[in-house]
Amino acid sequence: MNNYKKIGLTALAGSLAAISANAAEMSVSGATVLTYTSEHGQVTGNPLGMKTNLGFTASGEVNGYTVSYMQTSKDQFAGMSSARLSVDMGDMGLIALDQGSGSGLSTIDDKTPTAAEEIWDGLDVTTSGRVGAVGSSGVVNYVNSFAGVNLNAAFRKGAAGSNADGASSGEGKENTGWDFALTTSETGVEGLTVGAGYGKVNVGQKLTVTGVASGDKQDATAFATYNIGMVSLGYQMSVEDNNVSAKGKATGDQEADRWGVAFNINENMSVSYGEAETTFLHPSAAKVTEDVEGIAVSYTMGAVKIAGNRNEGSNMGGVAGDNDKMTEVAVSFAF
Repeated sequence: MNNYKKIGLTALAGSLAAISANAAEMSVSGATVLTYTSEHGQVTGNPLGMKTNLGFTASGEVNGYTVSYMQTSKDQFAGMSSARLSVDMGDMGLIALDQGSGSGLSTIDDKTPTAAEEIWDGLDVTTSGRVGAVGSSGVVNYVNSFAGVNLNAAFRKGAAGSNADGASSGEGKENTGWDFALTTSETGVEGLTVGAGYGKVNVGQKLTVTGVASGDKQDATAFATYNIGMVSLGYQMSVEDNNVSAKGKATGDQEADRWGVAFNINENMSVSYGEAETTFLHPSAAKVTEDVEGIAVSYTMGAVKIAGNRNEGSNMGGVAGDNDKMTEVAVSFAF
């Protein structure tokens, strides 16, 4: 990691010209990932891929508060992938504008342990059974701790989107929502961490198959992880309620259970295994259960990490007979 300290921002133009810049601590980090991927039922062609990430972070004191900024660019500088501007107000908490880094309920969408990628990574449907009502794009994020309990809350007005300055997206009422996550490790049991979260989004007046207008979409989840020696265990349950009369929406509600176990063989190598079941409640057909399982292994040597995972699932997205498999080997270099 290269550190460039005390960089003063002096060449400000336009409406910012009258604002004096303070010195800030800035750092740049990056990583390149090479992958070999095989996908079931698809013409893989050339299975080799590469992704380069660059992360920029800056932090400094502004008018007595600590102001921080981060931006991550991925995929050979294809553009900004995520950014975040936050103001730490001490005991009053931290407030931020999040453009994709992770806020609220999405920070605990899957807390089961894994040695590499999650068990759903690379499969046909990657959001089954995972919560995150408002997501992390274009949201206001508030973080604080109360008596050992960590609060991470998010609010979004209108549709999700990482807007440029002077731009807007979506309707003012439709897609507006909020969510939060509560986590704590002060459970009285060493190594045990628990958490829960809830969120609600107004999905608008969309006509359902029963002719009833839909209301709010609600997400909820709860998890527990336990670390004992070289072993990590995790269990999580989630519910997505579309809150539609007679479940009159095409995909209906979702109920999910997942678990995982990871084992650190030594300080360099770890392996993991996990399973997930997501039940889709269809409005005019029998319920369908999506089953997903995955195994992963990783080995780290300084700044180099070699990882592999094989994930497979059946009835993907609640569609009976839609099965999928994915195998990936990745080598990453941090710099």
